[in-house]
Amino acid sequence: MTSTITSAWRRYRGIPIVYRIAAAFVLGAVVGLAVGRPAMSLQPIGDLFVRLLEMIIVPIIVFTLLMATRELSPKNLGKVGGQVVGLYLATTAVAIAIGLAVSNLVNPGTGITLEQTDVETEQAPALTDQLFNIVPANPISALAEGNILAIIFFTLAFGLGMTMVRAEVEPDSAVRNGIDTIFNVADAGAEVMFKIVWGIMEFGVLGVFALMAALFGEIGLEAISAYFFLAMTLTVAVGLQITLVYLLVLIRGVVGGSPVDFLRGSKEALITALSIRSSSATLPITMSDADENLRIKERVYGFSLPLGATVNMDGTAMYLGIVAIFAANIAGASLTLFEQVAILLTALLMSVGTAGVPSASLVMMTAVLTQVGLPLEVIGMIAGIDPLLDRLRTMNNIAGDLAVSSVVAKWNDAIDLTSGVWADAPAGLDEETAKVTND
Repeated sequence: MTSTITSAWRRYRGIPIVYRIAAAFVLGAVVGLAVGRPAMSLQPIGDLFVRLLEMIIVPIIVFTLLMATRELSPKNLGKVGGQVVGLYLATTAVAIAIGLAVSNLVNPGTGITLEQTDVETEQAPALTDQLFNIVPANPISALAEGNILAIIFFTLAFGLGMTMVRAEVEPDSAVRNGIDTIFNVADAGAEVMFKIVWGIMEFGVLGVFALMAALFGEIGLEAISAYFFLAMTLTVAVGLQITLVYLLVLIRGVVGGSPVDFLRGSKEALITALSIRSSSATLPITMSDADENLRIKERVYGFSLPLGATVNMDGTAMYLGIVAIFAANIAGASLTLFEQVAILLTALLMSVGTAGVPSASLVMMTAVLTQVGLPLEVIGMIAGIDPLLDRLRTMNNIAGDLAVSSVVAKWNDAIDLTSGVWADAPAGLDEETAKVTND
C-alpha cells in the first residue's frame, strides 16, 4: 500500500507544476459550478495561498533587484550600456501604457463582483506627493510597511552605489570583498526565494483549486467571460507592442531592416520562448539568433541579451497593468489617472527585478495590486490560466530583447545588414547596390 502511494506521488510530482495548476483551475471551476455556494467554504485554503505570496514579496524584490544592479557595472554603463538600458526602459514604459490603454477600452473583468472583497477607495494624493513618496525617509520603515516603490528605489540606489564603489577600490581590499559578499548573499538569497516560490506553487495547486471552486460557486458561469476578455486584452496588447513598437518603429524605422526578415531571423528564439516560457532558459537560442541570423556583433548582444533576460520584461510589465485594471473591475473600483500612473511606475520598476523564470509575474502582481489597494485574491483567480498567458509575455520579451539589441548595434556600427537574414534585401541600399552586394 505504501509503495503504491509513493509511486502515485512520484507520478504526480513528475507532471510539470504548470499543468497541475491548470488542472486545478479547471477542476475547481467544475466543482464550484456543480456544488454552488457551499464550495465557498474552501475559501480559507485559497486565502492561505495568497498569504504565502504576500510573505515573500519584500525579500524577493530586494534580492532580485540587487542581482540586476550587479550586471550594471561601470564598465558596462558606457555608451552602449546607456543606450541598451534606456531603450529597455522606454519600450517597457510603452508596453505598460499600451496594456493600460487596451484594458481601459476592453475593460476585462467588468460584470464580475466578489461579495467578500472589501476595497477602500480614497482620494488620490497629489502627483508631487506620490513622487516624493518613492524616496523613503526611512528605508527600514519602508521594508516593514511594505512600501513597494520606496523599497525598489532604495534597493536600486544601494545596489548601484555598491557597484560604483566596487569598481573604485583595490581588488583585494576589505571593501571590495565585503561588496562581493553582499552580492553573493543576494544571489544566494534570490535562489532560496525562488525555491520557496516553487514550494508555494506546489501548495498553489490546492490553493488555486480552492479559489476557483469558491469563485465559481459564488458567481457561476459569469466568470468565464472575464477570463476570455483578460486573455483577449493581453493578446491584443502584445500584438500591438510587437507590430508597432518592435517591427515598425525599431526595426523598420531605426535599423532600416525588413520586419519580415527580423521575424525570420528571430523565429527559433520566439518559438522556444513560446514553448518553455522562460527568458533565461531561452537566452542561448536568443544569442545564437542574434549572432548567426541577425548578424549583431558580440560586443553588443553579449551585454544586451543577458541584461535583457533580467530587466527587459515588457510582456510581464504590460500584463501587470492589465491585471490591475482586471482586479479593479472585479472589485468594483475605479482607478484614477494618478493611480494608473502609479501602476505604470510600479510595473516599470518591478520589471527590472522580475527574474526570467516561468510565472514569476504571479509574485510581482502582489506589489502592483498592493500599491493601489486592490484585492490580492485576483492572483489566485488567474493563476490557472497564467501558463498560457505567460507564453505570450515571454515571446514578447524575447522579441523586445532582439529588437533593442539590433537598434543599439545599428547605432554603434555593430550589425552587418548585408549578410544573415538581411542578405536577401540589404537594408538601406538601393536595388543596384543590393545587387552588387549580393553578387
